[in-house]
Amino acid sequence: MLTGSDLLNKVKDLGDISKSGLVRACGYVSTKKDGGERLNFTAFYEALLEAKGISLGVGGVGGVGQGGRKLSYVATVQGNGNLLIGKAYTALLDLKPGDEFEIKLGRKQIRLTPVGATDEDDE
Repeated sequence: MLTGSDLLNKVKDLGDISKSGLVRACGYVSTKKDGGERLNFTAFYEALLEAKGISLGVGGVGGVGQGGRKLSYVATVQGNGNLLIGKAYTALLDLKPGDEFEIKLGRKQIRLTPVGATDEDDE
């Protein structure tokens, strides 16, 4: 299986070829139990992205959620009016189901404060 600059060069050299042909030519093929061929598209595309400098690393370190994306710290109001924070943020703060928050509204801002917390508890 080609990686890094070898992978990028091979993709460039092959030019206009089918996706299956591209994956096969770059070596992302395995053998099934019945002897048939399996094309490993996911591994190919992950290697291609990494070769282009885009890391899909997995783990919860440095503000990275389970899917490997960096947390943007931006939330968007959904069509139904809900404002979803998301599991990655609640996990980062070690929040559990049933944790309660006071909602404090300011000028163009919403502040969530754990019930019973004081202003001195802010970090």
